[in-house]
Amino acid sequence: MAFYGREQQQKKINGILQKNTLQAALIFGRRRVGKSELIKQCLKKTEIPQLVYECKQTTELNNVESLSTLISEEFHLPRLGFGSMEALLDYLFRRAEKEKMVLVLDEYPYLRETSAGIDSILQSLIDRYREVSSLKLILCGSYVEIMKSLLARENPLYGRVDLTIDLKPMDYYESAMFYPDFSAEDKVRLYSVFGGIPYYNRLIDASLSVKENIQELISAPGARLENEVSMYLKSEISKIANANEVFEALSKGFSKYSDILSQSHVSSGPTLIDILDKLIRMEVVEKQAPINDADNRRRSGYFIIDNLSLFYYRYIFRFLSQRSVLDEDVFYDRYIREDFETQYVPRAFESICRQYLIRQNRAGRIRPAFDKIGKYYYDDPRTRTNGEFDTVTEDPQGYIFYESKFRKESLSPAMIGEEIRQVRATGLKCYRYGFFSQSGFQCEPSDDMIFIHLNEMY
Repeated sequence: MAFYGREQQQKKINGILQKNTLQAALIFGRRRVGKSELIKQCLKKTEIPQLVYECKQTTELNNVESLSTLISEEFHLPRLGFGSMEALLDYLFRRAEKEKMVLVLDEYPYLRETSAGIDSILQSLIDRYREVSSLKLILCGSYVEIMKSLLARENPLYGRVDLTIDLKPMDYYESAMFYPDFSAEDKVRLYSVFGGIPYYNRLIDASLSVKENIQELISAPGARLENEVSMYLKSEISKIANANEVFEALSKGFSKYSDILSQSHVSSGPTLIDILDKLIRMEVVEKQAPINDADNRRRSGYFIIDNLSLFYYRYIFRFLSQRSVLDEDVFYDRYIREDFETQYVPRAFESICRQYLIRQNRAGRIRPAFDKIGKYYYDDPRTRTNGEFDTVTEDPQGYIFYESKFRKESLSPAMIGEEIRQVRATGLKCYRYGFFSQSGFQCEPSDDMIFIHLNEMY
């Protein structure tokens, strides 16, 4: 199966594999984001002997015996007997004095649960063998909060890690590599549901339509990913009922703290804060503040940034009772189709446009490069109105406003002029205006206007 994207991360991992000295790497990210596959792809390109061990939720002795068996098989040795994980790891660090070796401890948090003081043990071994061993130690894990704690000043491993990779979901462009045969419009639709998680995108069937893929994978009873969201949440959150309440409120478009509290029926403010903080640490929810008032908590909002979770709570969880008694086509047409096309996908398109701008900015294709991108909050005391523009960039010359239109009609000069008039009426002073369009434009861009057709983004 082909491997897509992650060029920068591959380059970094390959870099430590080529070094002749002891190297320690920390690779973490949420479930299904592709950590293990990334490591596997890098190891394919090296002749260095390698041990890839997936830690188990079991006793220390069981992990020791399983890893010992792997060592014996890899190095063609008789059965080895170690009394502890410390003794086993010491053996590998010593063995790597004579030859390069890679040791991957996948799902490292499981090992921490059963091997007391394993962080301190690794710290002691790294310090002892730093100048003489050429072991490449890679610690990998899906429990992001635990893995990040290894970098904290109070953790024994602080200062011992040579490479840290916080692996994020792919953006819209890399995700589309998994389904190249679809049109640009359908790539937007697929990304709006399955997001940047490689595991989900590998399941998309090019022989099926977007609707059929959605039904097969998430919306129909018995779908492949039917329980994916709830299982992920249950693995990290004890009070799942509260999380369900918060997710359902967010999926309906409530983003302000006070609105979420009133809509979600969560018992108290502190409880809501705890849940939101947990979801943010899990990287499925994000707190966003306007770029022109980043410190104002009242103007900040909470948003689901995992597309499958957003789709699930907006359409599946919300209508579970109806789904259980309806034909899957009837359910899709009645509860998903219209809202999906007119509200859900256009909102996802706005996110894709921001990702496109960030990609272009990092590649040096935007001049001058912008320093900030995000929402812009406006407050007009004359009309007693306030609101937000979804995509505004700020660079040394000022602001650029962007509008994203995912609809079949091309943008006319009158439509563009009306958008610009509305922006100026709020007092936002822009030196340029940008427009993204699914269906093109009926006029040509000018010095103060940027036109970007959907097809250009792919």
